[in-house]
Amino acid sequence: MAVILAGLSALFFGIADFGGGFAARRSRLLSILLVSQLLGLAIAGLAVAARGPGLPPVADLLWGFLAGLVGTMGLFMLYAGIARSIVAIVSPTSAVIGALIPVLLGLLLGERPSTTAIIGSALCLPAVLMLTREARGGEHEGRSIQSALVYGGLAGLGFGLFFTAISRVGAGSGLWPLVAARVASLTATITAMIVLRRRPRLEPGDLLPTLVAGGADMLANIMFMLACQSGLLSLVVIIVSLSPAPTVILARFFLAQRITAVRWAGMALALAGVGLISVR
Repeated sequence: MAVILAGLSALFFGIADFGGGFAARRSRLLSILLVSQLLGLAIAGLAVAARGPGLPPVADLLWGFLAGLVGTMGLFMLYAGIARSIVAIVSPTSAVIGALIPVLLGLLLGERPSTTAIIGSALCLPAVLMLTREARGGEHEGRSIQSALVYGGLAGLGFGLFFTAISRVGAGSGLWPLVAARVASLTATITAMIVLRRRPRLEPGDLLPTLVAGGADMLANIMFMLACQSGLLSLVVIIVSLSPAPTVILARFFLAQRITAVRWAGMALALAGVGLISVR
């Protein structure tokens, strides 16, 4: 079950990244975060009302609040990197770093995956790089690789710390920590908008992809929490790091971007890796 939930989380994260990155090409990043996080809070509230239970321990809410702060940094850096830098560097860098941080934590806490799961994980990480590989060309002229690495590194740091923090909450807390996370992200976003004197504004046509990003991101977080409650953190995050796969597929259908042979091979490698991880 953990593998299925982690796979769904990767799917929704990929959809969210596509929607947010699409809107970030024209609209202000803080406006995208504000609208998407508001929808995410609404979804989290509905999920809590439907699933219960009552208020969790304060410690779990604090973990959720911390996760929201670092996760917002990750999203901001990812969307900024997609809009302003080399996507083929930003995306895999954020995915790999975002996976490695909680993987190392899980191993330090005593998680011991099976041999087949370790082999599967070893296949998934290069698969991420293959999924996001692009041919170098004129579009990269004048762009800074160092800048892309900074965007991707900071995004990955934010995502890795988010996964780590949200995985520390107790199973009995339900989805309340995600509500706390969205309250934190909205607080940070609104504060930044006030300080920078930015008014909420989305360009025509960017509302729908922004809402898609917010809804898919929250669904991905819910799937991730449920996966962590039924499986090893070190394996769950490896599967979740494959989120570039659905992003690539969506770009093929909506932006007419060609899926190269290397990317097809990356998808095959990712499926093989997930299959090995699911073997008990």
